[in-house]
Amino acid sequence: MTFFFSPHQESLMTGKLNGSCFYNLSYFYIDCAVNTWRSSCGTMPERLTEMLMDTWTPLIILWITVLPSIFMAPMNQSQVLPSGSSTGLKRLTEEQRVLNRSKRGWVWNQMFVLEEFSGPEPILVGRLHTDLDPGSSKIKYILSGDGAGTIFVINDKTGDIHAMKRLDREEKAEYTLTAQAVDRDTNKPLEPPSEFIIKVQDINDNAPEFVDGPYHATVPEMSVVGTFVTKVTATDADDPVYGNSAKLVYSILEGQPYFSIEPHTAIIKTALPNMDREAKEEYFVVIQAKDMGGHMGGLSGTTTVTITLTDVNDNPPKFAQSMYHFSVMEDVALGEPIGRVKANDLDIGENAKSSYDIIEGDGMDIFEITTDAQTQDGIIRVRKPLDFETKKSYTLKVEAANIHIDPRFISGGPFKDTATVKIVVEDADEPPVFSSPTYLLEVHENAAINSVIGQVTAHDPDVSSSPIRFSIDRHTDLERQFNINAEDGKITLATPLDRETNMWHNITIVATETRNHSQVSRVPVAIKVLDVNDNAPEFASEHEAFLCENGKPGQVIQIVSAVDKDDPKNGHYFLYSLLPEMVNNPNFTIKKNEDNTLSILAKHSGFSRQKQEVYLLPIIISDSGNPPMSSTSTLTIRVCGCSSDGIVQSCNVEAYVLPIGLSMGALIAILACIILLLVIVVLFVTLRRHKNEPLIIKDDEDVRENIIRYDDEGGGEEDTEAFDIATLQNPDGINGFLPRKDIKPDLQFMPRQGLAPVPNGVDVDEFINVRLHEADNDPTAPPYDSIQIYGYEGRGSAAGSLSSLESSASDSDQNFDYLSEWGPRFKRLGELYSVGESDKET
Repeated sequence: MTFFFSPHQESLMTGKLNGSCFYNLSYFYIDCAVNTWRSSCGTMPERLTEMLMDTWTPLIILWITVLPSIFMAPMNQSQVLPSGSSTGLKRLTEEQRVLNRSKRGWVWNQMFVLEEFSGPEPILVGRLHTDLDPGSSKIKYILSGDGAGTIFVINDKTGDIHAMKRLDREEKAEYTLTAQAVDRDTNKPLEPPSEFIIKVQDINDNAPEFVDGPYHATVPEMSVVGTFVTKVTATDADDPVYGNSAKLVYSILEGQPYFSIEPHTAIIKTALPNMDREAKEEYFVVIQAKDMGGHMGGLSGTTTVTITLTDVNDNPPKFAQSMYHFSVMEDVALGEPIGRVKANDLDIGENAKSSYDIIEGDGMDIFEITTDAQTQDGIIRVRKPLDFETKKSYTLKVEAANIHIDPRFISGGPFKDTATVKIVVEDADEPPVFSSPTYLLEVHENAAINSVIGQVTAHDPDVSSSPIRFSIDRHTDLERQFNINAEDGKITLATPLDRETNMWHNITIVATETRNHSQVSRVPVAIKVLDVNDNAPEFASEHEAFLCENGKPGQVIQIVSAVDKDDPKNGHYFLYSLLPEMVNNPNFTIKKNEDNTLSILAKHSGFSRQKQEVYLLPIIISDSGNPPMSSTSTLTIRVCGCSSDGIVQSCNVEAYVLPIGLSMGALIAILACIILLLVIVVLFVTLRRHKNEPLIIKDDEDVRENIIRYDDEGGGEEDTEAFDIATLQNPDGINGFLPRKDIKPDLQFMPRQGLAPVPNGVDVDEFINVRLHEADNDPTAPPYDSIQIYGYEGRGSAAGSLSSLESSASDSDQNFDYLSEWGPRFKRLGELYSVGESDKET
């Protein structure tokens, strides 16, 4: 397959024109013309290249289009060179070699088409031709590959390739196609397929773009000229290899004279020195990027860069005024702020932070100044109490200094400022002031009632000097053991003291101004109770000594110690002695030890429990106080059986049983058996006694809480056996025995005849006590929780009969609603009576 291009391409590249040729309308010829200039005349200036591209393009196209028509000659078969073969050259006759110069056909594997080119007709890209084509139109050319049939169309007879659409290199830079010659009748390939490329030739149709714009940058204020700020970048979609379409040059449209930009690197730098943030903080810079190397006709794009000056500490703090005046009450609380001062700083952030100090003045130890972290104010506070009567005004000198200082600007002056603060103390009604913040008083525990323990004093610090009244806070003296004189503050004793019960008493004394009761002061008073010798010594514990029967004379039986509730200054010293009548005790003697204890010794041996088991030894214990106190304590000495080593084995009656041969375990077993037998007998008797109990008692219920219902209505007034009503009506009657009819007792008892008849005029209380005694002693009486009914109403009662039988016969209406008000126990009774009344009315 042979690819034919117009020999004009060769002419443009070699400086010569040949005759008939095929040609390609493409801007590729322009590039060939430029190369021709360079090969003949040297390097072409860029300006001339630009002019050639912008101005001479139409002329060159016209020149390329017109000139071939002048030198056009018929092309014969001998002018076509097959690809990669010299067959065509062999066909040339000798005459042609002599008469004519050999015409060369350019065979390339790629074609070019100008992007964005549009015209009235499709663009001719090139022509395909095969050496096998005899010109009989039996050859058919086929094109396949990228865009074949849609973008690129081939004339199957002539092999001409045309571009049917406008092409954009930025969308697709090249197309790979395959060409083949086949027999038109049989569609059989005449040659193998040949692959070639159609490249889209670039033109400058894309403007530069700043993809990352707009930009934001910062630079410190007061920077020197040439300080780096930031770098911007623009991109151009045109071909960076071919021509200058993608060659960019940067410039500043807005932002001069403060900043500059490098034309090729796009680095932005400062152009003015000492730019002050406090004067202007933000700058807007417009950057332009232009292709074609920045020459005329190039496309351009712009972006904005916002440049902010960052702060540096180049300004000192400055007080708004040189003198500040404050007033404060003398009773202000410690730590309370009394005023604020402020030193303004034009800087911001850390560079504007200042610290405040009091450097001079007569109140440096009275006041302090701190910095408010939020507002950067200096807060003046009170460190010590103020007193209007002592000092009425203070003068301070306050300094504010930057915390962070930049060494580059230290030559600009001291980064600090001072101001004077005048503080006036105003008078306030102050509470009373005690002469001491605390008081410690001492009193002996035997002090007399109303004796003076001590005195507290207080005064009004104000000029008016109000009188003071004293009192005791009774919350601190609940037992009211002390009193105080309201006028002079003398504390007296109200109740006796006991050091052994409470050694310390802490009370609070209240001082109140008589003219203003709201002015109150308090002071703690600690009262220590001093000891006097008012307690006699006694044994430290209840001692019981054990004496072995086989003990030896002079053997120590027991060592006892004594205690004394008193607390003498020189410590305790006790004296021990026997009672005068026991001085010549034949059995025991005592011995005082150096450690203030007492040893009990046996005078002889041969003690026997059979003769005397326990001995009592009274001992007198005296202290060394003034006056001395003494008490008598009795020591119990028990005679015991001991081993040969003196170890006590038994001190009770067991010692007498052991010789019989019974051990302690045997005695315990016998005693346990006896107790078990007694328990069995008691249970048996109890079960026999309650065998015929008529009342049914549930396991989980108490009989006292159950109501036993009997449906026996009785025989009325004629039934004299149901109940002896005569006894109730006549307390003088003889008490007869009426056996119970609800059960049959196991044992029959004789009637109770031992009780004397109730005399006339007996009181109802005595009558009930008699009946109660009979019920308690009668084994056949109802259970202990049964209700005993006594119908005795007495005689000569002014209230008359309370019997419900008579009430029912009367015509008067009874209202029992009040029973419901007596509580839940009478509520049911009221409901029963209410129902009864309702039935009667029905």
